[in-house]
Amino acid sequence: MVKILAIDTSQKTVSIAVVADDMLRADIFVDNGRHHSEILMPAVEQALRLAGFQPDEMDFFAVTIGPGSFTGLRIGAATIKGLALSTGKPVVGVSTLEALALNAALVGQQMICPMLDAQKNQVYTALYRPDAGPAVKRTTAEQVVDVDRWLKELKGDIIFLGDGAVKYAQRIHARYASAACIAEGRQNHVRAAAAAVLARDQFLQGQRLDLLTFTPCYLRPSEAERSIRQETSEIDKPQEFR
Repeated sequence: MVKILAIDTSQKTVSIAVVADDMLRADIFVDNGRHHSEILMPAVEQALRLAGFQPDEMDFFAVTIGPGSFTGLRIGAATIKGLALSTGKPVVGVSTLEALALNAALVGQQMICPMLDAQKNQVYTALYRPDAGPAVKRTTAEQVVDVDRWLKELKGDIIFLGDGAVKYAQRIHARYASAACIAEGRQNHVRAAAAAVLARDQFLQGQRLDLLTFTPCYLRPSEAERSIRQETSEIDKPQEFR
């Protein structure tokens, strides 16, 4: 019996799932407005209590590794590293976009376009097609891209989901008219249970994260990193003295 504790902190929500023997034993979802550091560990402890397990009874831990909120991903990574180091259990990392795309894997045969809001008129996105399992297969690279440019590149029947799809729904409808298909409700949130499904396959294939070198997949530098680079660039410019 494979036992998995999976967490997602990539958005403003927190999701924790405990899966054992392919059965969902606990599923906690909190829309807390990004107060992740305050509620994540209590929520993890609650999920384990509901499932009737201790942390060291897990076979491995799973975590979404991005893209997504910089702060949220860092909190998730730090928490899962702490659990892994304290129990000696391995960690499997899952793409946030792939976990989100899995929400639509059983909807039909349309292509699936998860879109996470990246601010500044951009989204984190990729394109997936449904596969047996249920599963999804990525057909484009994960990227951060201008939303209008991305929509112009897409063709065919597509289901859009994620907070980026909700935010830019009007533009999607303008581009696709009545053919636009945008997910509703909980389908637009990344679920730890979906991450656990994807992580299980990776675990059985022998995939593990190296906790010494692992960092989340941000796809772009943070605002702080961009500010530092800009300041460094200004300092490095030749100065004119009079």
